[in-house]
Parts: sequence; structure tokens; C-alpha cells
Amino acid sequence: MQSEAVIEISNLSTTFGTHAVHAGLDLEVRRSEIFAIIGGSGSGKSTLLREMILLQRPDAGSIKVLGADVQSLSDEEAVALRQRLGVMFQHGGLFGSLTVTENIGLPLREHTQIEDSAIDEIAAWKLDMTGLAPEVGLQYPSELSGGMMKRASLARALALDPELLFLDEPTAGLDPDSAGGVDELVCKLRDQFGLTVVMITHDLDLLWQVADRAAVLADGKVQGIGSMAELSRMEHPAIRKFFEGPRARAAQEQGEPSSKPR
Repeated sequence: MQSEAVIEISNLSTTFGTHAVHAGLDLEVRRSEIFAIIGGSGSGKSTLLREMILLQRPDAGSIKVLGADVQSLSDEEAVALRQRLGVMFQHGGLFGSLTVTENIGLPLREHTQIEDSAIDEIAAWKLDMTGLAPEVGLQYPSELSGGMMKRASLARALALDPELLFLDEPTAGLDPDSAGGVDELVCKLRDQFGLTVVMITHDLDLLWQVADRAAVLADGKVQGIGSMAELSRMEHPAIRKFFEGPRARAAQEQGEPSSKPR
């Protein structure tokens, strides 16, 4: 039986000046799936992410997130909805003047009445969930490697126990070993906590190894949606480029077996 939709986007239109980024875009994300949004530069991926997390309003159309029409929410309702979402930004987005523990605890201090000592304990737990050693909590973002920065940012995104987790290029700039660790972590978090994960990525290995479904954006619309195996059989030019060339073929060969982690 098909899972319920937690994100429903209908006839979405977004323009910047005379340029149409989205032109009647439709999209649905199901509960507890790992869903990827892919497409070329300028296809509207990042704009769509900002609209889903209530940082930008489209010009027309409908976006429902966890049953709420995001364009009709009051300020108070929008704050409440944002607390059900976790976001890991591409470049981390951590505050340089705060330690990792302080960064992770910040959403809890902003939005809950939990005592500071308990917040530090929760932050330590979130740090452990993402595979980082306890002593990393005492470090500042400038002292972290790229892989550690991604995990610390993910720990902060998980601080409020979100139902929906958004990942913006979660493996960008990482070496293969670090990227592979993020792949495994995303699957583990979904399986353990029932999270719904929406990610923007260009990482072909991540797409084949982790994504349940992917949507390909081009010309303002979703040109194809399905598993990577299903997309590989579609003929639209915007889709074909994810399956042609040596890197794409290698990722496809590695991702096709049924041993895909779950």
C-alpha cells in the first residue's frame, strides 16, 4: 500500500523577473521515503527547497507540508511547522562563534523550555547519532574537516526530532570515504527513526545507493520521477545525462544490485 504524502506540490509557478524557474510544477513526497531532487544548474532545485522550508513564497500554485498549506499559515503557525522540519544546509550553516555542542543545542534553546544541562545532554546524543566523538562537541566549526562539518550540521538539523529532514548537497566536497559514510548515515537515520528525507544532490553514488525515488527538474517542471532504475529507462534529454558517461555508468552498475542498503 502506498504511503501517505507528506509533501504535496501542485501547479507551482515561480519567476524571477522574466525568467520562469517553475512553470506548473507538480510533486509528491511520501512518508518515510528518501526522495532526491535532481536537475541541471538553474533548474530550480534550490528555489524549490527554500519554498518547501518556508523561506520563500512561490508566485502561484500550492505547497502542502505535513498537511499544512504553507502559503496560508500565520506567523505563529509557520514557526510551529518549521519546528517539525530539520534542514542541513550545503555549507553547514553553523555559527562560527559557537562550539559544535552550542550549535546543536541552539534550536532547543530557541524553541523549548528545556534546561541548559538537559540541552547539552541532548546535543551529545545527537552528536553520537551522527557518528562524531564526544570531544568534537567542544570544537568550533573552523576546526572541523569537511566530513565532520556535514555531520555536525546534520546533528543540529536533528535537534528537534523532525519528521521531515531536508539535505542540501549532503556529500558535496567530501572525499569518497566521507561521502560513503554520509550515505550509510542517511539510510540508518531513516530506518531507525522513520524520517522522511528530501535531498538535493548531484552525487550519483548517493542517488543509486540511497534514494528510493528521484525527481528530475528541467524547463520549470518535473520531467521524470521514480526510482533510479525506472528513470534510467526514460528518454527525456534532461534525464539521460544522469545515466550517460563513465561516472554515471559506474554508479549505475554499483547501485543496481538488490544489496542497496535499507
